[in-house]
Amino acid sequence: MDLPLQTPAIAGTTGPIILALPKGRILKELLPVLERAGLAPAPDCAEESSRRLRFETADPHVEVIRVRSFDVATFVAHGAAHLGVAGGDVLMEFDYQEIYAPLDLGIGRCRVSVAEPTDAPPLDTARLSRLSVATKYPNIARRHYAAKGVQAEVVHLNGAMELAPSMGLARVIVDLVQTGGTLKANGLAETEVIADVTSRLIVNRGALKTMPDELGALLARFRGAIQ
Repeated sequence: MDLPLQTPAIAGTTGPIILALPKGRILKELLPVLERAGLAPAPDCAEESSRRLRFETADPHVEVIRVRSFDVATFVAHGAAHLGVAGGDVLMEFDYQEIYAPLDLGIGRCRVSVAEPTDAPPLDTARLSRLSVATKYPNIARRHYAAKGVQAEVVHLNGAMELAPSMGLARVIVDLVQTGGTLKANGLAETEVIADVTSRLIVNRGALKTMPDELGALLARFRGAIQ
């Protein structure tokens, strides 16, 4: 059952402001920004071994939750968090209307790209009507190929995307690429960039309406921290 995208917590918040952060590489890049904004989380927030998912920060009015990168936008859209940090790839994939993304933090630079096997003839999409695509971004892939007049038959994977072409699961992959080293190691080459990606500060629109002063002040602190 779908959850309502406006929760009672947002409509009448009495507890701390909740900031949703992604695990892993982006969190490590984000820590200096949080420190400059006066929102440094507890030290174990950046430790993968920590079993905690909720952390206090240097600001007693703000707490952090640490979730999977793909889940940040969902927590914010559904009102479980007031604001968060999400990659442009996640925002493109889910396209939540309940999310406002006012600030590009300039971290987590990478790209959503198409990759093909290097030992196969290059694809000519102008001659195709269907194409099998392995990806964790089904919406991005379908939109991308629909614009070319091609129906993307998506094989939805959450990892090991690079194996799909060699194992006969799909002809191409659509995935997040940073250096391209993993593609090369698995016999693939980046053939098309769909979108360049950075991480953005996102806010629940309902929360911004009900708490304009509090969240506006936090946005200003983030802006100051990246300048």
